[in-house]
Amino acid sequence: MTRILLTILVLIPLWTASGAERFPPPEFKEGHQLPETTTPPAREAVLAYVDVAVLAAALGLAAWLVLRRRSRRAVFVLIVFSLLYFGFYRRGCICPIGSIQNVALAVFDTSYAIPITVLAFFLLPLVFALVFGRVFCSSVCPLGAAQDLVLFRPLKVPTWLAQALGLLPYVYLGLAVLLAAGGSSFIICQYDPFVPFFRMSGSIHMLIMGGAFLVLGMFVGRAYCRFLCPYGALLNLASRLSRWRVTITPDECIKCRLCEEACPFDAIRKPTPAGVFGRAEGKALLGGLILLLPVLIAAAGWLGNMSGTALARSNTTIRIAELVRQDAQRTHGDPVNEVVAFRKTGRPDAELFQEADSIRRSYMRGGWLFGGWVGLVIGLKLIGLSIRRTRTDYEAERGSCMACARCYAWCPQEHQRLKPAVEKQ
Repeated sequence: MTRILLTILVLIPLWTASGAERFPPPEFKEGHQLPETTTPPAREAVLAYVDVAVLAAALGLAAWLVLRRRSRRAVFVLIVFSLLYFGFYRRGCICPIGSIQNVALAVFDTSYAIPITVLAFFLLPLVFALVFGRVFCSSVCPLGAAQDLVLFRPLKVPTWLAQALGLLPYVYLGLAVLLAAGGSSFIICQYDPFVPFFRMSGSIHMLIMGGAFLVLGMFVGRAYCRFLCPYGALLNLASRLSRWRVTITPDECIKCRLCEEACPFDAIRKPTPAGVFGRAEGKALLGGLILLLPVLIAAAGWLGNMSGTALARSNTTIRIAELVRQDAQRTHGDPVNEVVAFRKTGRPDAELFQEADSIRRSYMRGGWLFGGWVGLVIGLKLIGLSIRRTRTDYEAERGSCMACARCYAWCPQEHQRLKPAVEKQ
């Protein structure tokens, strides 16, 4: 095992270096200058290692502060550090959220070699979520940190609305994977509402979107994380299997409800009232929803297949093929720039059309999978809502708990636990 790790460490710089120059810029004539880009340049191998090491250290520290130290004040300090380092210093790139698209492209396109550092950013928070819950969300994610710091007067989102909006991250995740796998675009990075602030640049509509999320974040706890973040959807699923989790009180719950009032994310589940839901009625509803699940998947898959043609137009090859077809039917006027550029490559039209048809068929198949995924998510959500779990105390739900440690600061039992330590000092 040690030899394998050493071999990987030796090969990473070579892999990263070769990937950086895989597509060098073309040599232009007539004094052409490459335009400035808003995307940060590729990091050197050593600095990329530093980023991964900082991420791993921050995740480990977050797990210790949340589950062992149980200190909201210390978590807040780590939030500030993560915002400064991963947000403003690293300018929001690379982040685990955007790495979803790199992984999807690497899985479906064998010609794309994903950098090992990108893979590490994708996997590390998920591994920690499987063991410790959403400690990445608690104080390591710069997007969550920005929203946490502006939270001023949290308002409770109605349960029915929160449950409905909670489906959006899974839809966004499926759409992002489909477009990335099809080689069309990285929409998560393209429409990240906070990166323009981290980079101090960006289009006006993205700055407005980011500002709107920050204003909304003053009153709705982490609206982007809860109702849009695709990586949050993966962390939600992984944290449900976590070995350790947030426990509100270290002692017997006295049902004071202070933790429920303190949580701005509606992640505290109440004790189960007795006799609210009949057992026979519950079994009938659960059985009906299980039978309905394949129907939902099939219906949503059909709708996804119908949308495959529209989604395929986001691919550059298909757009150029459509323009070339239109140009062939043109009787007057000059061709558009894209057609002129294609003609200069010397490729036959038939070859372009064949490639475009292949991509379009891939999108049709991907549309089935995307729609089926959405139907599966909706069906499982309905099944989950129909199941009544017995609770005797107020508990933090594993999937939706952001591990922010706010409930610790409000719990009277937690204060009693800390009294002996304070008295000794």
